[in-house]
Amino acid sequence: MTITTTGLTRAAGLSAAAAGLIFIAVQINHPPMDVTSVATTEWLVRNAAKVLMGALALVGITGMYLRQVRQVGVPGLIGYLLFGVGYLLMFATEVISAYVLPGLVNLAPGYVNDLLGAAAGGSTTGDIGSMKTVLAVTGVGYMVGGLIFGITLFRARILARWAAALLAVGTIATASLAVLPEAFNRPMAVPVGVALIGLGLSLWRNPRSDSADTATKSTRFEHATV
Repeated sequence: MTITTTGLTRAAGLSAAAAGLIFIAVQINHPPMDVTSVATTEWLVRNAAKVLMGALALVGITGMYLRQVRQVGVPGLIGYLLFGVGYLLMFATEVISAYVLPGLVNLAPGYVNDLLGAAAGGSTTGDIGSMKTVLAVTGVGYMVGGLIFGITLFRARILARWAAALLAVGTIATASLAVLPEAFNRPMAVPVGVALIGLGLSLWRNPRSDSADTATKSTRFEHATV
């Protein structure tokens, strides 16, 4: 089996598209964010899917960045790092949600409810410790990183521009959930999911070819030896 730049780029594109599909799917008929839901099998399945989504999204956005690293420049790097941190911490919190919280339902139900409330953007009555900082950094990375990354992808003109614009708008629009009713939490995830699907498919269709990379290197070598 030969590993090529084209193959890796296309795999990253499919990873992003799959992450977008999962991101949308897990929002459908999502159970309430409270302690009674955490002990159910449905909770485990949904949050395990979110863990997978976070991992696939990280692979996908890494492929997007590397595909156009020269075009996006320093702003693109900043956006990628912030967005990557947001998804990395999202992956970590979903691991906790899927595999740690169910074991705390009977031991510390108040903590579980407070943590879920904070994750949903609500207030807490107890102390959730450093998880408050983790959730805050996750939000900043996801919203600000997604905005910058989407703008730089849009300006690079390599991947689908409509999807890049939707990513920028969809991620920063999440900030409005601080004043919107909780019913908006799930629908607000759909635009970002659609954006990941669009960008992923665009990356899959438009990978950097190995032949082009070889030709570029050869040209540079010839220029260097003249």
